[in-house]
Amino acid sequence: MNRLALRDQLTQFLLEDIGFGDASSALIDAKIMSTAVVTAKADGVFCGLDVVLELAAMQRLVVESCVEDGTVIRQGDVLFILHGKARTLLETERVLLNLVQHMSGIATMTRRCVEALNDPSIAVTDTRKTTPGLRMIEKHAVRAGGGKNHRLRLDDAVMIKDNHITALGGVTSAVAIARANNGHTTPIEIEVETLEQLHEAIAAAPDIIMLDNRTPDELRAWVALIPPTITTEASGGITVDTIAAYRGTGVDVLSIGQLTHSVTALDCSLNLKGGVKHATIRNDANRIYESVD
Repeated sequence: MNRLALRDQLTQFLLEDIGFGDASSALIDAKIMSTAVVTAKADGVFCGLDVVLELAAMQRLVVESCVEDGTVIRQGDVLFILHGKARTLLETERVLLNLVQHMSGIATMTRRCVEALNDPSIAVTDTRKTTPGLRMIEKHAVRAGGGKNHRLRLDDAVMIKDNHITALGGVTSAVAIARANNGHTTPIEIEVETLEQLHEAIAAAPDIIMLDNRTPDELRAWVALIPPTITTEASGGITVDTIAAYRGTGVDVLSIGQLTHSVTALDCSLNLKGGVKHATIRNDANRIYESVD
């Protein structure tokens, strides 16, 4: 991830949550130091190392340990440990957990899709169906889960969809106009929905052809018509529950909105070391915190 962009986003998230100060954590003596242990409450795939490191640096916390992105985790596993002022740990908690849980949920869903597909010849990618403001973070989480990224922004590639085809007068003219208006480093992708459009697209020779809302059987038949010099992508209605049916279809890429638009956060908890919850989870009876001069 772009660390400058990440720090800017985290600054805004902290401002949104803390406001002019955490009225609850301000009750704690500023000299009191503590250790916070973050533990998984469900099985999954961890993602959020960059967020942990950046937030810790911004909030003057020490990262004692943190698992790597992409690590398979089990309920009860310690994900990371932070040390610093107790009031700072607690005012940072919600932003930290919200992001780590969300990113780990995306990484977990991506890993489930990759494993359910079980076809290394097909890339599993995300889409632009991301949460506004969180696209960079969410797409990083997809990579951590074993997936790949589709375009990040509209200026990354020419992607001619159904409405563009209508506005540009058809598949052939759309590809021709795109090629005339872009340099050789800008890939051109076109979406097709009928066999007639597919044949037109093949003749126009874009870099990528997207086959929209095709059944696995239709996909096999259509991909067989496309020369190997053109990358093939399938999208539309593909979920973790249906992705296995696309194994062996010969398509190069499956793009799946579910990876980012409707995932469940991976539950985890932050507890001060020595507290009741921490002692229960980790069988540890250390003091909650210790005072320093």
